[in-house]
Amino acid sequence: MAFHVEGLVAIVVFYLAILAVGIWAAWKTKNTGSEGDRSEAIIVGGRDIGLLVGGFTMTATWVGGGYINGTAEAVYVPDYGLAWAQAPIGYSLSLILGGLFFAKPMRSKGYVTMLDPFQQLYGKRMGGLLFIPALMGEMFWAAAIFSALGATISVIIDINVNISVIISALIATMYTLVGGLYSVAYTDVVQLFCIFLGLWISVPFAMSHPAVTDIGLTAMHHVYQAPWLGSINSLDIYTWLDNFFLLTLGGIPWQAYFQRVLSSSSATYAQVLSFLAAFGCLVMAIPAVLIGAIGASTAWNQTDYGVPDPKSKKEADMILPIVLQYLCPVYISFFGLGAVSAAVMSSADSSILSASSMFARNIYQLSFRQNASDREIVWVMRITVLLFGASATAMALLASSVYGLWYLSSDLVYIIIFPQLLCVLFIKGTNTYGAIAGYLFGLVLRITGGEPYLYLQPLIFYPGWYQDDNNLYIQRFPFKTLAMLTSFFTNVTVSYLAKYLFESGTLPPKLDFLDAVVARYSREHMDKATLVKSDNIVLNELAPVNPRHSLTLSSTFTNKEAFNYVDSSPELSNTEDN
Repeated sequence: MAFHVEGLVAIVVFYLAILAVGIWAAWKTKNTGSEGDRSEAIIVGGRDIGLLVGGFTMTATWVGGGYINGTAEAVYVPDYGLAWAQAPIGYSLSLILGGLFFAKPMRSKGYVTMLDPFQQLYGKRMGGLLFIPALMGEMFWAAAIFSALGATISVIIDINVNISVIISALIATMYTLVGGLYSVAYTDVVQLFCIFLGLWISVPFAMSHPAVTDIGLTAMHHVYQAPWLGSINSLDIYTWLDNFFLLTLGGIPWQAYFQRVLSSSSATYAQVLSFLAAFGCLVMAIPAVLIGAIGASTAWNQTDYGVPDPKSKKEADMILPIVLQYLCPVYISFFGLGAVSAAVMSSADSSILSASSMFARNIYQLSFRQNASDREIVWVMRITVLLFGASATAMALLASSVYGLWYLSSDLVYIIIFPQLLCVLFIKGTNTYGAIAGYLFGLVLRITGGEPYLYLQPLIFYPGWYQDDNNLYIQRFPFKTLAMLTSFFTNVTVSYLAKYLFESGTLPPKLDFLDAVVARYSREHMDKATLVKSDNIVLNELAPVNPRHSLTLSSTFTNKEAFNYVDSSPELSNTEDN
C-alpha cells in the first residue's frame, strides 16, 4: 500500500483544528470562576455547562473508537451479528438509568467527583481502595482506544502505527492539560460533528460499490456468510444477559459520566443531559451498524482487498477502516478516517481527565494534603494528566493484551463500584466494614471466574463451562452479575451486623478500629466533615477534636441545592440531633 500524502494532510488539518478549539476553551476556563476555585473549574467546568455542549460531550464520551469499531465488528462477525451488538442499547439504557436514579442525588449534593460520597460516608481509606478499579478502568480504556486508532490510521494512510498513536495521544493530552473539562467538552462538540458527518458520508459510497450485495437480502439469507442480523443460541442466553447487565449497570459508575453530571448547572439539567446522550448514542450507532452489514454483504474477492476475506485473515476488528479503504473513493475514506480519529480522541481525553481529577481531589487533596492550596491542586492535576496520558500511550504501544486488561478492569467497575454506589446513595446504615467486605468478595469472585482475554484460567467452574479450540475455559454462567450481587448483599449484611454488634455492646468500642460505628467523632469523621459545607454542619458541635481548616469548607461544595436535598449521611444527621 502506498503512502497517502492527502490522508496525512487531512489528519494534520483535523488535529490542528481540534487543538485550536481546545486552546480556545482553555482561555475560556481562565475567565470562569474566582481565583480560589480554579481546580474545581478544571474538574467540573465551573458547573455552568449548558444543555447543548453538555449533551454533545456526554454523547461523545460514550461514542468512542471502541464503540464505533466494536459495533461494526459485532455486526460483521458471522457468529455474532446485530443480536450481539449490545453496546448501543446497553449504553443508552445505562444513561437513562443514570439520569433517572443517580444524576439528581449526585448533582444536588454538590459533589466534585464520583468518589466524594464514598469518602464522605466510608472515609478516605475506602475512597483510596475504590480509586484503584476506577483508575484501572479509565487507563486501560484510553490505552485500548489509542491502540485501535493507531491500527485504523495505519490501514488507510499506511504510516507507522506507533507514530500515529503517539501524535494522537499528544494532541489529546495537550488540550486536556491546558483547559480541563472546558477543553474536553468543546472539542467533543467538534469531534461528534466529525463522527456523524464522516461516517454518514462514507455509508452511501460503500453501499453502492459493485461488490456489495443488498444488505436487506444478506440480513436474512446466507450469501457470503451467515445473516448479519445474527442470533442468540439457547446455550449462550446467560452469557448475553451477563454482558448486557455489565454494559447497562456497569456503564453508570464511571467518573467520565459523573464529571458531566456534576458540571451541569442544575440537577434537572444533569438528568436531561443523560437522556439526550442516550438518544445520541443510539443515533451515532446507526452508521457503524450499516458499515458492519456492508462488510458482511461484500464479495471481497471482487475488491482490491482480495482473498481471503477479513474474518479469515483475523482482521474482523478492523472491518470499519477496511470498508472505508476498499469500498469508498480515496477522498471519502479520509473523511471516514477523520471520524474514527475524532471518536477515539473524544473518549481518550475524557478518560485521562477523569483519572487525574479523582487522583488530585480524592487521593492527593482529601487524603494526604488537606493544606494544599488551589494552585497546588491545579499543578497536581496537570502533572497527572501528563503521567496518565503517557501511561495510556505506553500501554497502547507495548501491551499485547490491552483489550483483555480493559475487559477485566471494566468488570471490576461493575462488580465493585456499582454495588458500592447503590449502597452509599440509597441504602441507609451501610458502613466501612460492609464496604470493605463487599469489595473483597466481589474481587475474589471475579478473579476466580477467569478471563480468556488474559489467558487467566478459572479457579471456580460454574455450570455450563466449556473448553474452546484454544484450550481456554469459557464460562456460560452469568458469574459477573453473581459477583456484583454478592458484593452488594455482603456490604449490606456486614454493615448491619457490625452496627448491631457494636451498638448492642457485644463487641467493645475499642475494636471499632475503622471508626465506622462507635467512634462517631473521631479524626476520621472530622476528615469526612471537610467534604460538606459549613452550612451543613457546625464544626464546634463536633468537639472534642481539632478541626482541620486547611480546606476552605465554604468552597468545597458550591451548589446551594445540596441543602435542600434531604438525604444526608447517618453521621451528620446524628450530629445535628445532638
